[in-house]
Amino acid sequence: MKVPMVDMLAGYPAIKDEAEAAVKSVMNKGNFILGEEVARFEKEFAALNGSQYAVGVANGTDALRLAILAAGIKPGDEVITSPFTFIATTETISQTGAVPVFADIEADTYNIDPGSVEKKITKKTRAILPVHLYGHPADMDRIMELAKKHNLKVIEDCAQSFTAQYQAGGKVWKYTGAIGDCGTYSFFPAKNLGAFGDGGLVTTNDPRIYEELKALRNHGSKVRYLHDMEGFNSRLDTIQAAILSVKLKHVLDWTEMRNAAAAKYAAALKDVCATAIVRPNCRHSFNYYTIRFSSKAMRDNAQKHLTDNGIANQIYYPVSLHLQKAYAHLGYKRGDLPVSENTQDVVFSLPMFPELTDEQIRTVTDAVKDSVKTAV
Repeated sequence: MKVPMVDMLAGYPAIKDEAEAAVKSVMNKGNFILGEEVARFEKEFAALNGSQYAVGVANGTDALRLAILAAGIKPGDEVITSPFTFIATTETISQTGAVPVFADIEADTYNIDPGSVEKKITKKTRAILPVHLYGHPADMDRIMELAKKHNLKVIEDCAQSFTAQYQAGGKVWKYTGAIGDCGTYSFFPAKNLGAFGDGGLVTTNDPRIYEELKALRNHGSKVRYLHDMEGFNSRLDTIQAAILSVKLKHVLDWTEMRNAAAAKYAAALKDVCATAIVRPNCRHSFNYYTIRFSSKAMRDNAQKHLTDNGIANQIYYPVSLHLQKAYAHLGYKRGDLPVSENTQDVVFSLPMFPELTDEQIRTVTDAVKDSVKTAV
């Protein structure tokens, strides 16, 4: 049996009528740019996420870029982030004229290690940009403590973590993106909340950042043809907002379905490889389900076996960013961030989507088990 990494059509029948009606409504009104559906979706998203404000933008990369600018990051400033993430996290730092500074990651969650972050703080540091990788929240208590101590902004990259939760201070459960100064989201179709194309959003509780974001996404304009600054053409399409409003009603149920699939993966593979952990003060959104092997040879053998048997899989991410050619000018070398470097060689991700069936899960886990047998 072939198993896809993501089946974006599996859940469509359940929302088909409502989604098509929402699109038709926008088309009949003809208000395609910043129509009322955008404001409605922003309000709905902020309410679910527990943030005061939400600003829809063109994509997840722009969400990062605009959040960095709105947070007041200037050329020459340093922003500490993870090397074990997609390049959008760091290219948006560089493209604003700031400098990405890489801290190592935790060996179990694969998120940025606050202990490593603390060692990287200098007089030029202005922000910490944690990535809630795969859907597991970063250690936000320690990150927020460091930010408060050193007067730093915190911009959360939530591209993979919408609906993930963190028990702040061991007391209050908060959604990722509602803890730092800003949270950034991607609505790329394969995400937990995916559009029918591109889309993104930024959350904040800061009214100044909110007003700045609204201007930045619309050519620096708050009043038409009056520009307080240069900005971008980065507005969330009205049609995408209408679709996302429909899907938002189902996203918590989909998260539960992802967690149920993750539990089945963990039960089947617990004696075969290291399965995804969930810390007691965290609730995972499982955008990806990632497993870890004891060696690169074991990982590569398992990945090849799955691929040969028609089972989709992916390494997120095969080369840590500090070792990529794009960042050679920063002067990092192998050995500088050993946990990230080891992790890139021993992990890969399995198919994950809400409608994953028991038969598909069994097909995947049987293949992983078989790969280990053939490697012995």
